Amino acid sequence: MSNSADQPSSDAPPAAPPDWRAEYAYTAGVQAFIYGFPYIFYGQLRHAWVTIERDTAVVPYAAVNHFWHAGHLLDASYRDGGSPSTDTVYSLAWLDLRDEPVILSHPDMGERYFTFQLAGFSSDNFDYVGQRTTGTAAGDFAIVGPGWEGDLPDGVRRVETAPTPWVLVLGRTFVNGSADLPAAREMQHQYRLTPLSLWGVEGAAVPERRDVYAPAAPTDPLGPWKTLNAMLAENPPPPHHAVVLEQLRDIGIGPGLDVEAQPAVVKEALARAAAAGTALVHQQFASGQWADLVNGWRYPPPEVGRFGDDFMKRAADQCLAGIAANDPAESVYLLNFQDADGAPLSPQGRYEVHFSADELPPVEAFWSLASYTAADLNLIPNSVDRYSIGDHSEHLSWNDDGGLTLYLQPEAPGGAADGNWLPTSATQPWFVILRMYRPGPTVLAGAWRCPGINRVA
Repeated sequence: MSNSADQPSSDAPPAAPPDWRAEYAYTAGVQAFIYGFPYIFYGQLRHAWVTIERDTAVVPYAAVNHFWHAGHLLDASYRDGGSPSTDTVYSLAWLDLRDEPVILSHPDMGERYFTFQLAGFSSDNFDYVGQRTTGTAAGDFAIVGPGWEGDLPDGVRRVETAPTPWVLVLGRTFVNGSADLPAAREMQHQYRLTPLSLWGVEGAAVPERRDVYAPAAPTDPLGPWKTLNAMLAENPPPPHHAVVLEQLRDIGIGPGLDVEAQPAVVKEALARAAAAGTALVHQQFASGQWADLVNGWRYPPPEVGRFGDDFMKRAADQCLAGIAANDPAESVYLLNFQDADGAPLSPQGRYEVHFSADELPPVEAFWSLASYTAADLNLIPNSVDRYSIGDHSEHLSWNDDGGLTLYLQPEAPGGAADGNWLPTSATQPWFVILRMYRPGPTVLAGAWRCPGINRVA
């Protein structure tokens, strides 16, 4: 038996057990961030677009229940991400439907492609107004919030009920080159948003409200959670998500909860969870594992635009990737980060995409190819201010057999090929998106296979 002098002193303080709350708050917090990413992102975007005036020709700025119309096609001066389209001029609006419906009106659009995508605060679409769904004749459409009951004026058509009291309207009006911009802008100026109480009131002006929630400063490590809690209170999730929110209540996450009231160990863990969640969402989108890979092109799943309870895809591949994603019937976007051999697209590389005459994208409206920097999902500055190229481009040079070759590289290829040049980044990783508006049945069925991107130098 050992001598008692060799035994540890009985009066030594015991080691403090690890605080289980830290690990629990961190692991639950990462899941909460993925779940809540659209609410956080939309809360930030809404505040920026409603209250912060920047270059209003290209950066949204409009009061609640008012349209902002892009003054021209977006270019590299727009830096809010979301992989913007440059074939259409945007008309964007944040609608507050808590008190009453808002009526969206448009003129007769003739043959021009247009669409108004209607998304709830979770980034899921709930309906459309536009060429495909409601036709091109002039029309008035009531956008109605949850729980509203009442009668609408004669001639006003009700769309599907919004899932949240706040709604994002993403309008797109096709522009066939710079010469067509004035005509497209004339259409935009005839779009109207009218609260139901002002419908038919001659000379009535829609109030200019800018009283939206202001997210915490970026330096606040708990800022994302404060925004999430506020947005969940404004925009209650569907009832079946109650089981998710019940799991998060103990760490201060949920509608109207005060995350600052949590113990310091929980708040520190939540700050780490927000940072990790941000990285996870970006990594999942960049991985491409959410899509079917065909010749390097990422074919989206049919649920895109309405991912619903698939919280990671809703966050990364719908909200982060494009603010909101169109339903496939409206448009299919194919993303590509690699060449036909599977190597990442290089900042210094020169590439070609060749469509034979029978391989051109099958669409009822139009298609285009655009390039973006991978880190921030923004357009790429270039010497000719060209950000996309497609079937409506005026400068295309077609092959004798009816096919088309596009050149993807930082510098102009020279000669006739310049008309088929899509500028890419010389310094940063980049990717491309092939957009097909009103895609044909073979696209929707996944039968049409886009040719790969071939590296030539």
